[in-house]
Amino acid sequence: MVDERKDGAYGTPQKYDPTFKGPIYNRGCTDVICCVFLLLAIVGYVAVGIIAWTHGDPRKVIYPTDSRGEFCGQKGTKNENKPFLFYFNIVNCASPLVLLEFQCPTPQICVEKCPDRYLTYLNAHRSQDFEYYKQFCVPGFQNNKGVAEVLRDGDCPAVLTPSKPLAQRCFPDIHSHKGVLMVGNETTYEDGHGFRKNITELVEGAKKANGVLEARQLAMRIFEDYTVSWYWIIIGLVIAMVLSLLFIVLLRFLAGIMVWVMIVMVILVLGYGIFHCYMEYARLRGEAGSDISLVDLGFQTDLRVYLHLRQTWMAFMIILSILEVIIILLLVFLRKRILIAIALIKEASRAVGYVMCSLLYPLVTFFLLCLCIAYWASTAIFLSTSNEAVYKIFNDTACSVAGKTCNPETFPSSNESRLCPGAHCQFAFYGGESTYHRALLGLQIFNAFMFFWLANFVLALGQVTLAGAFASYYWALNKPDDLPAFPLFSAFGRALRWGPRYHTGSLAFGSLILAIVQIIRVILEYLDQRLKAAENKFAKFLMTCLKCCFWCLEKFIRFLNRNAYIMIAIYGTNFCTSARNAFFLLMRNIIRVAVLDKVTDFLFLLGKLLIVGSVGILAFFFFTHRIRIVQDTAPPLNYYWVPILTVIIGSYLIAHGFFSVYGMCVDTLFLCFLEDLERNDGTAERPYFMSLTLKKLLNKANKKPVES
Repeated sequence: MVDERKDGAYGTPQKYDPTFKGPIYNRGCTDVICCVFLLLAIVGYVAVGIIAWTHGDPRKVIYPTDSRGEFCGQKGTKNENKPFLFYFNIVNCASPLVLLEFQCPTPQICVEKCPDRYLTYLNAHRSQDFEYYKQFCVPGFQNNKGVAEVLRDGDCPAVLTPSKPLAQRCFPDIHSHKGVLMVGNETTYEDGHGFRKNITELVEGAKKANGVLEARQLAMRIFEDYTVSWYWIIIGLVIAMVLSLLFIVLLRFLAGIMVWVMIVMVILVLGYGIFHCYMEYARLRGEAGSDISLVDLGFQTDLRVYLHLRQTWMAFMIILSILEVIIILLLVFLRKRILIAIALIKEASRAVGYVMCSLLYPLVTFFLLCLCIAYWASTAIFLSTSNEAVYKIFNDTACSVAGKTCNPETFPSSNESRLCPGAHCQFAFYGGESTYHRALLGLQIFNAFMFFWLANFVLALGQVTLAGAFASYYWALNKPDDLPAFPLFSAFGRALRWGPRYHTGSLAFGSLILAIVQIIRVILEYLDQRLKAAENKFAKFLMTCLKCCFWCLEKFIRFLNRNAYIMIAIYGTNFCTSARNAFFLLMRNIIRVAVLDKVTDFLFLLGKLLIVGSVGILAFFFFTHRIRIVQDTAPPLNYYWVPILTVIIGSYLIAHGFFSVYGMCVDTLFLCFLEDLERNDGTAERPYFMSLTLKKLLNKANKKPVES
């Protein structure tokens, strides 16, 4: 028998089935327009990806390019056997780190190997070393010009210095010997024009090369440590997984004990603090200078001075006494609410036990997020590398046409070449003047916006799925007999599938709102970076206020979305209705919300500290060979902190994943509990669905139906 009634909380018609085919199944299609918008946006996102993949070339990120825009070391090209990029005059470059991203204003060619000796063009010209020198000249160079013309046209470098490859670029082999900078075995070098210069002039062009090289060596050693310790790291992560599961199971039995022990410990610590303050206050009685007031003493940079005043300890004692009284009063008046919070936590542990597969659902969320990140990153790379090669005129001296675009094929016979005899047409960067190239910035913004939208949609899907599974547990009148066979899969289907009873549009709506706020925050961060060099203090203050406001707005929307998704999973209403109902339901029970939130935060913090701390300590003793039983089993390492940090971070992520499921379960059961109290009265037509423990705490009971 199904009857329709007016819901006392919201005044909306609700169907109720005494045999409980319950409120979780009475749903219709919601927020269809947002679902359509999401599908259209995904189609547009795919189109952007196809266009980017058509025009982009990620080889520009992998391989260095010479002055003609040709790749070094790429297979199937004429530079296949020339993997290194050689700079004619490294002094013109500020830093090798800049060279990894931007072009240096000096000719560059691809070479088979970096130079290993000192040699100038003047000395090599018409000597037996010229064949060696020619490999560092531009491709196709013919020795049919004078020395001055060759150096003017940039056909060959003026000087070669001993170099080493770094990130496929040739950098001077600068090292320090007894505090003196040297390249090879020399402290000076000849610049190719008959002058000798100090090695320090090369430092600006390659000052960070050794630092980058050391970082590369560090990365190789870390990689070696991973290769010999990866299986032990996996064992440590498995131990963290087992401990997380064990902690959730034990919460069913120990949640109350842990909470009350924590409360008693806080009261005892505050009591000891009051006692200690009184003892210090009494000890300072009669000591010289201890009766000076804080006002007379004023501000002192050495804070230890205040500890010699009786008034300081009196202030501490009063503050701690007030806190002690407040906590005791809260404990007296909120005792029942604390008991309800503990009962809900125990009930959540029981619900997770009946829906064990929910603990594996974070892997699904992680996989879908990885797909979103991979698509966004690949699209961003293809978009950023879809520009065309742009050539500009470079000159070492002032020139009226310097910086203008040019064509390397026609530049030698152009007017620009005659105006600036020493200039050369060189590859500058990748860009373009077409409509597509002008729209690249907008496409990158759209790419970032779609990433936020889809990532938030994936998170919303996980929240609705878990909420639906745990809500089906709560609304089962006879637990666990009335629980569906596959509650998690049923909830996933209701959340994702298209049809008259599903809610993809509502998830799209909630994630769209959050994505808009996030993309605004990204734009504000970009503008803030641009304003850092400005001196306008009002603009900086306004930007700081906007960033703070949108940060708070994002936090509030996340909180609202989470509870709205729970209401969607329970009743199947649209996003706005669910958000409104959830918000006002929580506001009517704000004290219960605060108590439950703090109790669960404490338990989750305690659980994470126990799991991460115990696994981290075990990993430390194992990898540092301090466990005698397995002392010879631990692998030899370059840096023992590499696997230890990996285990600690991995353990935290695993514990966070388990507790995120548990936290969603607590929040879902809490909202269901509040709905149960407001909508039902214990009669045969409206029985309570809460557990027996909660009924006893609230003195509630279901009335037995009267036999006619």
